[in-house]
Amino acid sequence: MSLLLQHHGHPTATEIFKALNHLYPQCSRATTYNNLRDLVRSGLVREVAVEGRAARFDAKGMQHHHFICDRCGIVEDMEWYEVSPPPSPSLGGRVVRESELIFRGLCEKCASKRSHRRAS
Repeated sequence: MSLLLQHHGHPTATEIFKALNHLYPQCSRATTYNNLRDLVRSGLVREVAVEGRAARFDAKGMQHHHFICDRCGIVEDMEWYEVSPPPSPSLGGRVVRESELIFRGLCEKCASKRSHRRAS
């Protein structure tokens, strides 16, 4: 948890394991993955699914949404704003715990590369 709170990005489980293993060589991959699973289940850490790529992890500190770049796969924090849940009849018997938005497209860096190529 400490590592995630200090991390400025959204590391994968493998990146977290490597960082922890560097500090604590006795730390096993299974222990790292099990702890991540438990932190996600407890609500202290959010798992951000990125299609076709490894999931990334985020210490929940403050509420925020995410932007995922289609090209480079970077996951960026976006300012939080309230998302209204769908009306009760459309939920059937479901109970919404929380909702978040994930924006997808091109990050500033990839969008800039794209516009430079078009200009050439």
